[in-house]
Amino acid sequence: MKAIIYQLMVRLFGNVHGPCVPDGTLAANGCGKFADIDRVALGEIRRLGATHVWLTGVLRQATLTDYGALGMPADDPDVVKGRAGSFYAVRDYYDVCPDYAQDPRLRMAEFERLVARVHDAGMKAMIDIVPNHVARGYRSVIHPERDFGRGDDQSRFFARDNSFYYLTDPPGQQLVLQKPPDWNPAGVVFDGRFAPEDGGPGRVPRASGNNVTSPAPSQHDWYETVKLNYGFNFADPPASSYDPPPRTWLRMDEIIAYWQAKGIDGFRVDFAHYVPPAAWRYLLSRARARDEEVFMVAEAYDDLLGLLRAGFDAVYHDAAYDTLKSLHLGQGTHDDLDRVLGSLDDDVRGRFIHYVENHDERRIASPQVRGAGADASGFGSMDAGRQIAPLLYLYSQGPVIFYNGQEVGEPAAEAAGFGGSGRTSIFDYGSMPELARWVNGHRYDGGGLSEGQLALRSYYADLLALCQAPEVVGGRYWGLRHANDAQRDRGVHPDHFAFARFEDAGGSLVVVVANFGAEVARGQVHLPQALLRASGLTAFSRLAVWRVLDGGGRSDVVEATIAADALAQAGFVAAVAPRTTHVYRIGAVVSSA
Repeated sequence: MKAIIYQLMVRLFGNVHGPCVPDGTLAANGCGKFADIDRVALGEIRRLGATHVWLTGVLRQATLTDYGALGMPADDPDVVKGRAGSFYAVRDYYDVCPDYAQDPRLRMAEFERLVARVHDAGMKAMIDIVPNHVARGYRSVIHPERDFGRGDDQSRFFARDNSFYYLTDPPGQQLVLQKPPDWNPAGVVFDGRFAPEDGGPGRVPRASGNNVTSPAPSQHDWYETVKLNYGFNFADPPASSYDPPPRTWLRMDEIIAYWQAKGIDGFRVDFAHYVPPAAWRYLLSRARARDEEVFMVAEAYDDLLGLLRAGFDAVYHDAAYDTLKSLHLGQGTHDDLDRVLGSLDDDVRGRFIHYVENHDERRIASPQVRGAGADASGFGSMDAGRQIAPLLYLYSQGPVIFYNGQEVGEPAAEAAGFGGSGRTSIFDYGSMPELARWVNGHRYDGGGLSEGQLALRSYYADLLALCQAPEVVGGRYWGLRHANDAQRDRGVHPDHFAFARFEDAGGSLVVVVANFGAEVARGQVHLPQALLRASGLTAFSRLAVWRVLDGGGRSDVVEATIAADALAQAGFVAAVAPRTTHVYRIGAVVSSA
């Protein structure tokens, strides 16, 4: 089965409070709860097509919200991004965020009941692991004896068994912080200092999470985090000794084991390429010794094959997303996309994870920004998913990330505070107003959605069901760019981009045809004789072409019946609506007798 990972932001998913105010407090804007993600909600997510639920942002993060009565006071605002705090500035690896609990004292029990509900709904539960960095104020209230930094030698920038990298040259430095100048939440005082790194004895500044070794990280750096040391000097990389395992390896193994024991089935690993592959070989082998089916996904933008060799089940295929988005925005070419999609062997292709949205990317429905690069622009319409999603979701047998709110065209239009710019904020208290229409007072029935939003959600359910087709799950990829370029004088439409998926000798194939133009594109799609042989279609004298998905969703239209030799010579006709992708299945004509 193809893994369909529903990324669910607990902070926002069940929050129906609105309208929210920028930089609003927990009391003002409200917050989603573990209990909101009830059996009804999970049943609907399963019916949408999800096999896994990634409970995003559940680890307790640095925050401006005060839980001092529980031994968890608010953090120094100079090392927090947003009032709620970044999901990726973990304050305690052994705890969950008290914001999400109906009774913060019972937060872990409430979380464990949520994990049980996910399992009861027939899905696997995933959480984040953020191995490269922690919040500057990291202190565990659950396992303080396991805190990072305990016993570190702060006289050296790098020591093999230190938890952190210390800025010792020149001595006496102190951390100086700067926030974005336009972030000024009411009642919050910033002084640019952080007492635990003020340069006094035992308070040496540390390297920031994005490998910055300055005591004055910029507003654009990960200044709220500190980088963890896995026994590797990233600033001056010599040969490293990992025998016995460095202390941070052991600490991270304890963390992963802790969550596995609570029923967590998999982990999305943040910025995995910033951790040495040798550490991953150790950590992943240990995790699989406890659960041989644990599902490990790496967010990574470098050394992707190295991470797969280290044992990850899947890594991000950011190049496919970026290239396809650039093409949609008119900044790329079909050849660019063909090179990216065709550059991998099938066994590797199936270990890349694809997405049209996630928390790092702009929402599909956020506006296009003229003249901006792909990272700074949205797709411009929620319906752009009808063109983009089939290409990425059906490209391989590998996993898919489906981001909460994508199914109803959430545009991230609200001014959240620290976050924004067409991305649903991971820093602020807020809501997803369009998704809240589906939540509909926690009835999860879509009662507040428009007809267009209901149709979009239905479309995605049809597409995700198609992701489980045998040709996709067990199949191979065959790019059709070259075959159709060679037939430009035989009815091929220049706005078409196509590829096929099939099982060896399976007797059928799926053809995905996208139209990147502004008008209906009607033209021949040519299939090489070698593809027909490999898929087993040459065993039949007569074949049928079904349109199984179009811009409206599932379709069971027979477009044509055709002799196998004629298909090899002329292909079939595809008439694809503007900025849409159609999917066709080709197989033997089924007798009505």
